[in-house]
Amino acid sequence: MIAHLRGRLIDKQPGQAIVEAAGVGYDVAISVPTFTMLPGVGAEASLHIHTQVTDDAISLFGFHDREEKRLFERLITVSGVGPRLAIKMLSGLQPERAVRAIRAQDHAQLTRIPGVGKKLAERLVVELKDKLDDFAVAPVVAGVKGAAVDDVLSALVNLGYQRPAAEKAIEQAVSKDEALAGDFDGLFRGALKVIR
Repeated sequence: MIAHLRGRLIDKQPGQAIVEAAGVGYDVAISVPTFTMLPGVGAEASLHIHTQVTDDAISLFGFHDREEKRLFERLITVSGVGPRLAIKMLSGLQPERAVRAIRAQDHAQLTRIPGVGKKLAERLVVELKDKLDDFAVAPVVAGVKGAAVDDVLSALVNLGYQRPAAEKAIEQAVSKDEALAGDFDGLFRGALKVIR
């Protein structure tokens, strides 16, 4: 079983990285946060790996951070959550926010993730709320909140901006005009001006 992989990064894109180690190119499924943390193509990359063996394939799932891998492994214990959906979930919600949402039984936050409906959100809470006690979660920082803020943050991350930079750009845009906090289009434009 492969638990860790270090080698030259041949290619990367959101959802996938190819790492060459000892002359072999490993195709690894990755989350968006891991994608943003990887170095440039040609540099040495290091990933924590979860190996899944099925009748017709051996699949590798890679994580920059050990905590993200641990959360992934908890998520796939939930019935109805396979490795591909777990990667999508980690791409749609930072591990810390996912843990916080499950502990707080925040179904609304969980259903914002593509592929997670109401029933699955309820199952995640029921099956995991008592199994995440060993995950450290920082206290919620008093910042800008709301559906428009979450949607703009998601849009910026999907465009390839790093989450911390996107969060800071949103906060700066709202500090200039508080009315933007509830306006997706205005906030998106304002955050783009700050981040560029």
